Amino acid sequence: MVMAEKPREIAVRLLRQHAEEGGFIEQILEKGFASSGLAQVDKGLIQELVYGVVRWQETLDWLIAQKTKGRSQKVPLQILLRLGLYQMFWLERIPDHAAVHETVELAKTHGYGPQSGFVNAVLRNYLRERAETEQKLQQIKTSEPAVGYSHPDWLYARWKTRFGEENARKLLEWNNTSPTTFARLNTLRGTPEQLAEMWEKEEVHFFPRQFDWVKGDLAFEFKSHPPLTTLPSFQQGWFYVQDPSTLLAPALLNPRPGEKVLDLCAAPGGKTTYMAQLMENAGTITAHDTHIARREMIRRNCERLGIKSVEIVSTLPAETKEDYNRILIDAPCSNTGVMRRRVDLRWRVQPEEIKRLRQTQKDLLKAAVLHLSPGGTLAYSTCSLEPEENGELIQEFLSENKNLTLQSERSLLPFADGVDGAYVALLTHS
Repeated sequence: MVMAEKPREIAVRLLRQHAEEGGFIEQILEKGFASSGLAQVDKGLIQELVYGVVRWQETLDWLIAQKTKGRSQKVPLQILLRLGLYQMFWLERIPDHAAVHETVELAKTHGYGPQSGFVNAVLRNYLRERAETEQKLQQIKTSEPAVGYSHPDWLYARWKTRFGEENARKLLEWNNTSPTTFARLNTLRGTPEQLAEMWEKEEVHFFPRQFDWVKGDLAFEFKSHPPLTTLPSFQQGWFYVQDPSTLLAPALLNPRPGEKVLDLCAAPGGKTTYMAQLMENAGTITAHDTHIARREMIRRNCERLGIKSVEIVSTLPAETKEDYNRILIDAPCSNTGVMRRRVDLRWRVQPEEIKRLRQTQKDLLKAAVLHLSPGGTLAYSTCSLEPEENGELIQEFLSENKNLTLQSERSLLPFADGVDGAYVALLTHS
């Protein structure tokens, strides 16, 4: 990272890297910040600009098309126009004249000096038409929600069919909001009162949250805080950062002390360590993940939280050699329930991907059932909103496995439950 770079210059560079090389924008941003020495306020601005441009790119491109008669622009120039317009119409704290001037200067420094007049003209035209443009941006949310809320047409159409127009629009709006940060108390370390006392000293501002699937005062929502990993309460394992939706599957599975539990696709370990907490660190949890780096994440989290009951493995026995009382499958999925946390996911996910993942999910179910003891319970979990990966898949699997019974199933929907989307089906072995 070149220290002389200004936040907007860094944002443009990272956005160009994302457009030209691919990769997840969150990872690109994380690498861009690594050992950068940037002030926290600069990191905040860069993240806001990068995530905002990626999140709203469909709407931004619609605005650009209005002033360019739909002519396509070179990628770097399109990025500059997106960045300028995003600052003008989405960031109230940045003065319009600063957004225009800085974008024109960026065009010059990025080799588009001859086009800087064009950039200036597009932005200043919108500056003169601010009130009219703001009205159009509101109107298009109703007339063309996919464009107005910056989502693919096929995804909005799918959700409109499933949830109805009003709820589909609420879901699009949810996906465009900054995600809330939640924490789960690690009761193996202490009580809610003790954690609250530590947070007060650490200048962490929070409030307790209650959810019907979370027993006790375990969930907290942060209002403001220093970098979490710097806090002694974090380093000493007093809490784990996770959305309350991820607590649903362990809560429904309800593992008890002394039981044998299998956790498939366990990384990074949020559900694993919550199950260990429910089991009071007594019993055995076999945490399975095929990737070495992800297994290391589980190990580090268990060590930080003081979890002693977890065994981390990369493979499962080919035949039935272990009988588990309870099994959790946190299946790979389309992640459509966590789209506000995965900023560029909306542009990556495709209908074909949902079909492909469905086979992977069925294979995991087949493998898991071989290790479920008679009378045992299996929880199948995704963070998808799509029925093909959830209820429809479970019904198909049950029709092929008559020794299993559906005990219960539940979906969490962002627009109804105020948390990330999730689905859990609880199956029992006869």
